[in-house]
Amino acid sequence: MAEPSASRRPRTLDPDRVAEWLATHPDFFEGREGLLQQLRVPHPEARGGSVSLLERLVHDLRGRTEQAEARLEELLNTARDNESRYQRLRQIVLDLMDAESDDALAETLATRLSELFDIAAVCLWQRGAGPATQPPRQVLDDARAEQFERLLEGRASRCLAMPRTRWEALLPDHGWPLGAECHDLVETSQADATRGSAVIVRLTRGECLGYLVVASAEAEQFRAGLDTLFPEYLGDVLARCLGRHATRHTSDSAASRDDQAAR
Repeated sequence: MAEPSASRRPRTLDPDRVAEWLATHPDFFEGREGLLQQLRVPHPEARGGSVSLLERLVHDLRGRTEQAEARLEELLNTARDNESRYQRLRQIVLDLMDAESDDALAETLATRLSELFDIAAVCLWQRGAGPATQPPRQVLDDARAEQFERLLEGRASRCLAMPRTRWEALLPDHGWPLGAECHDLVETSQADATRGSAVIVRLTRGECLGYLVVASAEAEQFRAGLDTLFPEYLGDVLARCLGRHATRHTSDSAASRDDQAAR
């Protein structure tokens, strides 16, 4: 018997070409709704099972909806957290504006950060601070400023780990809250359990006025890479408040001398 000619042999459809054709003919199933009920696709959860195409579509849409709702809830929680931070930071800024001296400014900052943000330690290193400076202010000299710049690595602010020697060097008025040792001020490689964490902010207004150190005994509170938008904003406020009382006092004294000379 003669073999069937090539033209009579059944042709096998290429799945990729079928998929391409259906993609370019999205109206194919119009008037063929019954075909949708007959199509079977792998079950998304039961191995080896199958469901109708419509059931699979409903399952996939439900999954996408749940993911979208979870993402929306995450965004809402982030927005609520940012709103709460903003309100607390706003209160701190208002309190700083009422401070009557640089020492009062630093003390107000430390107190309000502890009350509103549960911050364990704060230190304000300031250039030109006099010998009568009170904690949490510290006098900033060139050697200490160089150490801060090494830690910042050219950035305006930075979150970083705080092993014992770094904590004691940058927060001299706050005892080490953990028990383990670590030996280098800049380069550290100890486990997180032996560290605190901190954010360092350079205080600048035309020139560097000092550095703000805000620290925690928890390694994750100011973990490396964390966003520093709020600490930088607080640093900008501090830079504009520092020294304003001395400037005001000088201006008032000069005005008083002018008045006396005029008389």
